[in-house]
Amino acid sequence: MSTASTGPTPAPPTPRTDTVIRVASVADLPSAVGRSATSERWVVVDQARIDAFADVTEDHQWIHVDPERAAAGPFGAPVAHGYLTLSLLPVLTAGLLDVGGVAMHVNYGLDSVRFLTPVRAGARVRATSTVTGVDDSPRGARVRIRVSVEVEGADKPALVADTVVLVVPA
Repeated sequence: MSTASTGPTPAPPTPRTDTVIRVASVADLPSAVGRSATSERWVVVDQARIDAFADVTEDHQWIHVDPERAAAGPFGAPVAHGYLTLSLLPVLTAGLLDVGGVAMHVNYGLDSVRFLTPVRAGARVRATSTVTGVDDSPRGARVRIRVSVEVEGADKPALVADTVVLVVPA
């Protein structure tokens, strides 16, 4: 008895990634679950930005602000504070989720954050947002979004954060 070969197992479909996730209204947000968008804009994390963040947060650890010492350190260069990279989420994700008839988007919180790859001074970063869930709220909808911050040329993201955004209809 011979058996027919069905060939190799097909790869799972690649998730759709757009430059913007568009939905017509807050009521249509559930249709965005599973959709992703990647920013076309790269943001440079230069030493001046790192130094300014250190001044604001009073975190002047040498791995961030002493280029000479950091060059001989574990990362071979100064690196951005993890919280600096996290604080860039608003600019990195701006415009990735476009919902019609909305008065505002409000940061509601974070469910988790992991810092995976250091961001060296001078590196460029951008974000990919994936809508992972939508919950009704008395004020509109709480949208859960997984944000991955890519470092240009790195194998792993700088960080992955599970964010929650309150979307308030007009």
